[in-house]
Amino acid sequence: MKRFRRHGQESQRERIKQELYGFNKTVEHGFPHQPSALGFSPSLQLLAIGTRSGAIKLYGGPGVEFMGLHDENAAVTQVHFLPHQVELVTLLDDNSLHMWTLRAHHGVSELLEIGRFTLSGPPGAPPSVTHVTAVLAHSSGDLLLLGTEGGHVFVVKVPGFRELEERNISLEKVTNSVPEDYGGRRSLEHVESLQENPVNPRQVLIGYGRGLMVIWDLDSQSAVKHIPATQQLESVWWTEDGGHVLSSHSDGSYCRWKVAGDDPQSEQEKSEVPYGHFPCKAISKIIQLPTEQGPPFLFLSGGMPRASYGDRHCISVIHSKTHVALDFTSRIIDFFVIRDGPDHTGEPSALVVLVEEELVVIDLQTEGWPVIQTPYLVPLHCSAITCSHHVSAIPLKLWERVLSAGALQNTHYSKKPWPMTGGQNLAPDPPQRDLLLTGHEDGTVRFWDASGVCLYPMYKLSTAGVFLTDSDPNDNLNQGTEGEWPPFRKVGCFDPYSDDPRLGIQKIHLCKYSGYLTVAGTAGQILVLELNDEAAEQTVEATVADLLQGQEGFRWKGHTRLEVREEPVTFPPGFQPFALVQCQPPAVVTALTLHSEWKLVTFGTSHGFGLYDYQQKNNVLVRCTLNPSDQLAMEGPLSRVKSIKKSLRQSFRRIRRSRVSLRKHHVNNAAKLQQANARLEAELAEMELAPVQRKIEPRSPDDSFTGLVRTLYFADTFLSDSSHNTPSLWAGTNGGSVFAYQLRLPPVERRGEDPVTAHPAKEIQLMHRAPVVGILVLDGHGSPLPEPLEVAHDLARSPDMQGSHSLLVISEEQFKVFTLPKVSAKTKLKLTAIDGSRVRRVGVAWFGSTRTDDYGESGLTVLTNQGDLHVVSLPGVKLQVQYPCIRREDVSGIASCVFTKHGQGFYLISPSEFERFSLSARCVVEPRSLVEVSSQTPSTTLPRAPPDGASVERRNSTRDGVAVLQEIQKSLEVDQTTFLENGTSALAGGKVLSN
Repeated sequence: MKRFRRHGQESQRERIKQELYGFNKTVEHGFPHQPSALGFSPSLQLLAIGTRSGAIKLYGGPGVEFMGLHDENAAVTQVHFLPHQVELVTLLDDNSLHMWTLRAHHGVSELLEIGRFTLSGPPGAPPSVTHVTAVLAHSSGDLLLLGTEGGHVFVVKVPGFRELEERNISLEKVTNSVPEDYGGRRSLEHVESLQENPVNPRQVLIGYGRGLMVIWDLDSQSAVKHIPATQQLESVWWTEDGGHVLSSHSDGSYCRWKVAGDDPQSEQEKSEVPYGHFPCKAISKIIQLPTEQGPPFLFLSGGMPRASYGDRHCISVIHSKTHVALDFTSRIIDFFVIRDGPDHTGEPSALVVLVEEELVVIDLQTEGWPVIQTPYLVPLHCSAITCSHHVSAIPLKLWERVLSAGALQNTHYSKKPWPMTGGQNLAPDPPQRDLLLTGHEDGTVRFWDASGVCLYPMYKLSTAGVFLTDSDPNDNLNQGTEGEWPPFRKVGCFDPYSDDPRLGIQKIHLCKYSGYLTVAGTAGQILVLELNDEAAEQTVEATVADLLQGQEGFRWKGHTRLEVREEPVTFPPGFQPFALVQCQPPAVVTALTLHSEWKLVTFGTSHGFGLYDYQQKNNVLVRCTLNPSDQLAMEGPLSRVKSIKKSLRQSFRRIRRSRVSLRKHHVNNAAKLQQANARLEAELAEMELAPVQRKIEPRSPDDSFTGLVRTLYFADTFLSDSSHNTPSLWAGTNGGSVFAYQLRLPPVERRGEDPVTAHPAKEIQLMHRAPVVGILVLDGHGSPLPEPLEVAHDLARSPDMQGSHSLLVISEEQFKVFTLPKVSAKTKLKLTAIDGSRVRRVGVAWFGSTRTDDYGESGLTVLTNQGDLHVVSLPGVKLQVQYPCIRREDVSGIASCVFTKHGQGFYLISPSEFERFSLSARCVVEPRSLVEVSSQTPSTTLPRAPPDGASVERRNSTRDGVAVLQEIQKSLEVDQTTFLENGTSALAGGKVLSN
C-alpha cells in the first residue's frame, strides 16, 4: 500500500513540475556577432543580416524578429530577398545557395530553410567556373542570375533551384561580342556585379572585374551594348530612368555612362575622383537616387585618400551643395537606402548602414541628417560589458523618471519613427516592467528595457566625471572642423577604448523602491547614487576603508586608486553620486549589496569586507579576511601574472591528498560491507534512494584568494536567541568561511545622529572550504525573506517571525541548511558529489503554475561550471529539474549569467549579444510575429517548389493575404516530411526557430 501511495505522490509531483518548470532559449538581444552580409526587402519592410557563423537574422518593426542557422559551418556572404515574396536566398562562402521562407504556423510565421543548391560545372572544369561572386534576384520572382569567378552567368529557376542551361550566359558568348578594340579582348576576369534594367526587366548588366560592362538581352540571348571601362570594377548602379549607368572603381573614381539609344557602345559622360588628386582607396559601392525636386542623392562607400585617411571607414553622402563623409568606428559591411511611398519608389528617407559592430540609420529628410535611434540591434558592447544586474517589476514612477532622464540624453537623435515596419508583432504586452543594467569598462552603467522581445536603451549613467582621468569631457567627436576636407562626421556609438581601465564597473545594486543605486569598480571605488530629476552641482567626498586593518608584511603591487575631483561637478538629471567609499588596497570589488531601508551599503574585495552608512557617510565596519599566506591577493588583477610553479605545486598536493584518502578508504572495506548493506536495506523503506555520491576532497587553507569575499547578505533574523530578531550582515568568502554580524540601528527619529554599530555574532567554517557563493535566510514558513521596502510597499507579505528561521549557505559544492539561532546543520544537497559540477551562479526565483494563478513555488536557480541549469526547491533543498544550457568551454558565457526573480536569465553568447532563456513554464518572453505578402504586389508570385523539384500551383499575390498563407501551408504540408528527411531544415527537428 505504501508503494502505491508513494507512486501516486511521485506522479502528482511530476505533474506539478511540468506546470512550474520548462526550459527554453527564447530570444537573442543585442547586435549579431561578426556580421558578414546585409539584405532588405522593400515590399516586406524586412532587414536581413547574415553572420560569419552561418546565422541568418530577420528584423521588421520592433518585436518582429526571426532567426535561422545554416547546417554548414560557413559564413553568409550574400543575402537576397525574392521580390514581393516571403522567400530569401543566402550565399555561403562554401559556395552553397540556400532558400528560406517565412511560413505561417499556428498564426505566427516561422523562418524555415526549404532548399539548398550548389552549382555544378562540366566534368573536369576548375572550381572557379562555378564559384559564385554575384547574385541577382530577378524582378520576375522566378529567376536567379549567378555570376561566377570564371566569368560565366548561370540562370537558375527558383524556388526549386533548377538550372536553365539553355539560358546560361557563357564567357565565350560575351567575349565573342566584345569589340576588337577593347584591349585585344583581354581577360574579363570574374563577374563583379549583376544589375537589372529598371525599365526593361529583359535586360541585365554584367560587370566584369577588369572593368568591361555588358548589357545582355535575356530574350535574344545577345549583347546589346558594351561599356568599355578600363579601371578595375568595384560596383555598378543603373539609374532609375534606365538612361545611365554609374560605375565605381578601385582607384577611387566613379564614372557616369549613357546607355540610352541604339549605339552598341556607351559613351562616358563623366569621370570623377571625389577625394583626389592623391591616390585613393576603392569606392566599393555606389548608389544614386532621384528626388522629386532638385538634384539626386549620391552615396559612395570608400574612396578616401589612401595615405592620409586609408584607415577610415566612410560613406559619403552628396546632395546638392551638401557633402558629408560619414565616419564609422568599424568596418562597413554593406548599406542600402529606404524610400518613401507605398511602392517604395519615392524620396530617399533613410540610409541604413551595417558596420562590423553596429547598425546605423541616418534620417535623410531632416536637416543635418541626424541618426535615428535603433529599437533593436543596439550594440551592447559600445564599451565592453563587465557585469550585469537585473531588476524585476519596476514601479511605474521610477520607470518614468528613468525614461525622462534618458530622453534628455537623446536630443541629438532624429524625431522620425523607425523606418522598418515589416510584419506584425503578436506577442502579448509584458506583464511587468523589467530593467537590465549593464556595467562597462569605461565606467558607464546602461539601463535597458528588458520587459519584452526588444532590449531597448533607456538611460546611460557615466561615473567618470567623479574622477580625474585623461579624457576631456568637452571633447565632441561628432563634429568635424569647419572647412575640413574630407568633410568627416563621426557617427555611431561603438567605442571600445577606455581612457582608464580602473573605471570599469564590476558590481551593481539598484533598489527599485527608493531610487538608490550603488556601483563598484575595478579600483576599489564604491559610489552611492540617488535619482534626481534636476541637474545638480556637488562635490563627492571619498571615505577610505582600510581593509588590511594595519596588518604588516603586505605590499600592494597593483594599480593605484582613482583620484577624486576636488572641485564641484555638475551632474545632469538622472542618477547622481553623493557618497564615495574607496577601498585600500584599491582591489576589484567582488561583492556589493545595498539595504535602502537601513541606509547601508556593504562591499567586499579579495582583502575583506566593509559596511558603510550612506546617510551619515561613515564606515560602520571594516573586516580583513586576508590569509597570511595569500600573496597573490596583493598583486592586483591588472598586474598579476599567476605563478605557474605555485599552481603546479597545489595541483600535485591535491593529487597526493586524493591518493592517500583513497588508500585509507579501502582499508578494511570488505569487513564493513555487510554492515553497510544492512543499514542500506533498513533505510530504503523510510527514505528515497539518493544518487551515488563521490567523496569531495577538502581544499587546503593555503589555496590562493581564500579571503576573497564572494557574497554579502542583509537579513532581519534571529542571531542571539529565538525570541528577538535583529538586523544582521552575513559575508561568505572563497575559503568557505561565513561571518555574521549583529547590527544595531538607532530609532528612526535619531537615525541621522546616533551611530549604527556592528558586533560579531557567528562564524561558520565549511568542512571542505569550498567558496561560498550565496547566503539566504528562510522565514518560519520556509520562504526567502522579502527585499528591503518590499513589505512597506505592500508588494510582499511580512515574513513569518513566529516559527524558527533557517540559514541556507550555498557553496560551489553543496547547499547546506542550518537552524537559527543555534547554527546546527539541518539538511544538505551535495551537488558536486553527484555529478562533479560546481555552482557558478545562483538566484532566487518564483515559479508560477501554468494551470492556476493561485499556485507557485520558490526555488533556487543554479548555473554550474558544466553549463547546466538546475532548480532546487525551497525549503526542502531538493533537485527538481536539470537542463543543459551553455557549453562548458564557454567560461565567459557562464560567468556573465544573471538570473531574474521569475525564472528567466541572460548570458553573453558573444561580446555583443545576450541569450535570453526561461526555466519557468509560465514566464516566457519570445518573439511572436506574422509576415504576410502585401496585397498591393504588382506581379504574380512564383510556384513554391520543394528541393526535389515538385511544384505547387501558381498563386496570384493579389488575393487576400491570409488566404494565401493558408494555401501555402496546406500545399506544403505534404512535402514537410520530405524536407526533414532530406536534411533541408536549418536545425535538428526541422525547425529553425518558432517565433
